[in-house]
Amino acid sequence: MSDVVTITGIAAGGEGVGRLADGRAVFVPSTAPGDRVRLKDGSLALYRKFGRAVLGAVEGAGPARVTAPCPHYSQDRCGGCQLQHLGYEAQLAAKRAIVGDALRRIGKLDLPDPEVVEAVEEESEEQPAPDPQVEARRMAALSFIRRFGDPVLKTKAPPVDRFDDTLRNQVGRMAGLMADALGVGLAAPQLGISQRVFVYRVGRDAPVLALVNPEVEWTSDDEEPFEEGCLSIPGVNVDVERPIHVRVRALDEEGEERLVEASGLEARVIQHEIDHLDGVLILDRTTKEQRREAIRALREAERGEQAA
Repeated sequence: MSDVVTITGIAAGGEGVGRLADGRAVFVPSTAPGDRVRLKDGSLALYRKFGRAVLGAVEGAGPARVTAPCPHYSQDRCGGCQLQHLGYEAQLAAKRAIVGDALRRIGKLDLPDPEVVEAVEEESEEQPAPDPQVEARRMAALSFIRRFGDPVLKTKAPPVDRFDDTLRNQVGRMAGLMADALGVGLAAPQLGISQRVFVYRVGRDAPVLALVNPEVEWTSDDEEPFEEGCLSIPGVNVDVERPIHVRVRALDEEGEERLVEASGLEARVIQHEIDHLDGVLILDRTTKEQRREAIRALREAERGEQAA
């Protein structure tokens, strides 16, 4: 049975803070003051005076909760994104705590938390509704993407051996579908095409890159866990541990050699897409507990769609 915690405050890093039954504080990302939350099964790590856990579900939303405006919120653990699910007043309180915590960390223990000057015009807590046209394009693009359970997603794709207009048109179509689906990467097997090619773009102003027949030449020893989602497994996010840095040699859609040295999010996206070419999904890379929960959520969603 999962623990249920009421979030009473916000930590300096943007995590929600509540109390366990034994009195220890517990830090829960993606929560806001006033939320009554159920912790994810098996995620609670207990320490001497506190615990850390992953949010399972919000059973009762607090008054400070708003829709996160940052599109990367569910995938980004930086304090800035963590704060964006809070209302304006709660954000001010959290920022005040962050500055005060920073001062105490550098030894200025005698200084109180500073005041945060309010903006002249308060930001509205109500977030604009999704653009109907953008949402329509997203749903249309997702209809072309193969979902979890399709055999092609578990099959290792053969290399591309012809660089012609067909391949170039395919790359262009993949880039368009990826953009419409609001994704950062898309592999050919996700469209039912068993070929070793994928496209990706990290950042709104970055160019779309195609990597054909990619080979990983080197990965760093340093690894980090991070939450990943997948267009083929909608609504599911799980922790996946990957190398932070990677070097990949590939060809572009013209058959020209392309060497990519990437770090951070770009390295993660590249490794995620290469996994697709090898028939590997994020559920194969996460813990047994998260995999079990994800499959349960997928089955429940499928039953809901059938009932509708």
